[in-house]
Amino acid sequence: MAAGQAPETQGVIQGDLARAVLEPGAYAKWDTLLDTFDHLRSTMPVVKVLPDTEGVFDPFWLVTGYDDVMRVSKDNQTFLNNPRTVVFSLTEGIEFAKALTGGSPHMVASLVTFDAPIHMKYRKLTQEWFMPKNLRSVEDEIRTLAQETVQRLVDAAGHNSGAVDFVPLVSAPYPLHVVMQIMGVPEEDEPRMLMLTQQMFGGQDEDLNQSGMANMTPEQITQLVAGAVADFEAYFAKLTAEKRAKPTGDVASIIANARIDGEPLNDRDMMGYYIILAAAGHDTTSASTAGAMLALAQDPEQFARVKADRSLLPGIVEEAIRWTSPVQHFMRTAAEDTRLGGQKIAKGDWLMINYVAANHDPAQFENPRKFDAARTPNRHLAFGAGAHQCLGLHLARLEMRILFEALLDRIETIELAGEPRRAKSTFVGGLKTLPLHITAS
Repeated sequence: MAAGQAPETQGVIQGDLARAVLEPGAYAKWDTLLDTFDHLRSTMPVVKVLPDTEGVFDPFWLVTGYDDVMRVSKDNQTFLNNPRTVVFSLTEGIEFAKALTGGSPHMVASLVTFDAPIHMKYRKLTQEWFMPKNLRSVEDEIRTLAQETVQRLVDAAGHNSGAVDFVPLVSAPYPLHVVMQIMGVPEEDEPRMLMLTQQMFGGQDEDLNQSGMANMTPEQITQLVAGAVADFEAYFAKLTAEKRAKPTGDVASIIANARIDGEPLNDRDMMGYYIILAAAGHDTTSASTAGAMLALAQDPEQFARVKADRSLLPGIVEEAIRWTSPVQHFMRTAAEDTRLGGQKIAKGDWLMINYVAANHDPAQFENPRKFDAARTPNRHLAFGAGAHQCLGLHLARLEMRILFEALLDRIETIELAGEPRRAKSTFVGGLKTLPLHITAS
């Protein structure tokens, strides 16, 4: 246990150790965070987390082992996405959300908040669109976007003696371009979509949440998210009217004209569908893309191997997604009494399945902190598992592979040019800066 951490009893943690897995700033200190998860996984793989002061947050079970996280992810009858929030929040933030939504702890109603049977009905609306067979129809467009993005990177390097920041130049805008094109959002509106996404997922990171403020209160964070949601909804209400008047075959047209049990989607559910695709569809891929580039910059031999042998690219992509684990956790609620990791879980208990911890479990992944493009098998949980597995996983893999094909064609050498900085965020994480020095062909 690290110095200064509060004493622990079997199966219960609070104080410094609890803060080390809950505070947004802890996720910006990656190696220290992984050390904490290693300690908990080896001693208490399923542990009750308590607040120092009653009422700050509801106690919950933290699940850190791969097998236990897999079980919770797949057992969607025992572990539900409702009625509690699916993202960890302090009580103050949850109550503020309930006041804004009329009682729901979910600021946005979407695929990630629904349980059976409604979840699958909504998922099927767009599921076919995101399958590999259909994605082949947009592969050429994605390749063009990738080549244009890499050209901007090369141009920037040329103007700055090889110095670039990969995140704002490549890993943030490229997945955004792809998802917005697929949804039918005009390119001139993409900066607005990026800003709103960062407000939603930026957590307490003053560089990402667009507030300029560190150490925001739960109410301030919730107000920021609520403002972003309202702006998203206003935008997509206008887009819905356009897509109903003139459907164009894109994903927004599918959602705008969809029916569930013969009825159009209600406004809240429709807006939630748009938002989850627009926001989650690019922020997570952005984090994985930056993670892959960091790993290659840190390992010139691996970069040289994949540059010479493109058959390694799928391994690079898959390992980047595991190694980065952009969606860092989800919450579940026990539907009945059960047992998990040797602990008695009561009906109604709240659980955090932590994907960062699970994807760095040495029982499943040998030397898990090492980025290994040849890792096999690589049954990571970064996309989730079971009924709630990420809808866009095939798209994420495709756009990352196409981007790195373009990067490897144009970049001869790559090395770190400074210390990368990670986002302060408990939910969606990753790099917010990646200073590199590159030479281009």
